[in-house]
Amino acid sequence: MSKPVVAVVGRPNVGKSTLFNALAGGMISIVKDTPGVTRDRIYADVSWLDREFTMIDTGGIEPDSKDIILSQMREQAQIAIDTADVIIFITDVRQGLTDADSKVADLLRRSAKPVVLVVNKVDSFEKFMPDVYEFYNLGIGDPIPISAASRLGLGDMLDVVISHFPEGAGTEEEDERPRIAIVGKPNVGKSSILNKLAGENRAIVSDIAGTTRDAIDSVVKYDGREYVLIDTAGLRRKSKIKEELERYSIIRAVTAVERADVVLMVIDAVEGATEQDAKIAGIAHERGKGVIIVVNKWDAIEKTDKTMREYENQIRQILSFMPYAEIMYVSAMTGQRLTKLYDRIDMVIANQTLRVATGVLNEILSEAVAMQQPPSDKGKRLKLYYMTQVAVKPPTFVIFVNDKELMHFSYTRYLENKIREAFGFRGTALKFYIRERKEKGR
Repeated sequence: MSKPVVAVVGRPNVGKSTLFNALAGGMISIVKDTPGVTRDRIYADVSWLDREFTMIDTGGIEPDSKDIILSQMREQAQIAIDTADVIIFITDVRQGLTDADSKVADLLRRSAKPVVLVVNKVDSFEKFMPDVYEFYNLGIGDPIPISAASRLGLGDMLDVVISHFPEGAGTEEEDERPRIAIVGKPNVGKSSILNKLAGENRAIVSDIAGTTRDAIDSVVKYDGREYVLIDTAGLRRKSKIKEELERYSIIRAVTAVERADVVLMVIDAVEGATEQDAKIAGIAHERGKGVIIVVNKWDAIEKTDKTMREYENQIRQILSFMPYAEIMYVSAMTGQRLTKLYDRIDMVIANQTLRVATGVLNEILSEAVAMQQPPSDKGKRLKLYYMTQVAVKPPTFVIFVNDKELMHFSYTRYLENKIREAFGFRGTALKFYIRERKEKGR
């Protein structure tokens, strides 16, 4: 049975993200005193006693705000409420009961979902309990006093939360769904691509660069197969990182790449590939991920019969360290070629998990050595004994030699090219490890 979903909702700056992090066991949400920092839904798996559930952190609900970002945050929170099995409604004992709290409570009542009312920042039960009783006026159940920052009262709260789960829910199953991270500079259309692929507004989309500050997981089903799409905050050059928040965002983007099987590296067609794109792509390359370079806003380019070739040459020059990367030209605005991304993702995943028999690898190795002799130094020549594949995601090979100091990187690249000629491995990096094996009576 799938995990229950618990959404954490409330006004801005009442401690939702602090509670989220306390339960998730790490700095998953950005925590900052500035209201409105958490702009999108964030997901995390949480366990309590013998139960497992998925928790959603949300942007704060401001019922009457006309601000464009706050209004979109309100829409995101509504989506989280619609998705949830149980809702944690968090309030602030120090601010007291507000009109906005009452309006949020009315919204939650209309959802007809189980609501657990939590009063946060109760660092001293003796001091603040009389203020907690005020929240009975919301009429949505008994208020549970907690302090997310001090980890007080969380067990009592979780006992109430899991009491609302359906019988047998929360049994964890191994997740084999492909994970796809969408990365790139700010304002290149990452969230727009995610929304088009998902078929709904999963991430806030606006013309303000850097709108998405959190990494979000969205489950999307296409052609009978489920995919987990991870939208990330746009990465900026260090010289442009003026807010502490964006430093958290960069760390999260790197983490998103590490969690992914395939990375969609989004490039702005109008701007073309840049050195900053190369740095972002390098994160995926260094971690051995499958990579698809997605050139977005292709509809905005005036084209001739040479345009696509010129673009590819420019991309390959800037991203010369990853010639294996697939390239697709799309438009999030019109939806051009976006659904074909799924076919390309499936192909890259198949290549990432491809295993080659040791016997076949050594036939390729023997043929490669016969065509180009291994390097030598001071009269000593490199001998290659055999090669075997030891892992997938990425495909990883170990080559046993007589002296690894003689194994020049250019010869390793030569062997990689021979393997790619035979098996393709399009879209995925290959890793090689060189090991020495002493000669014994050879």
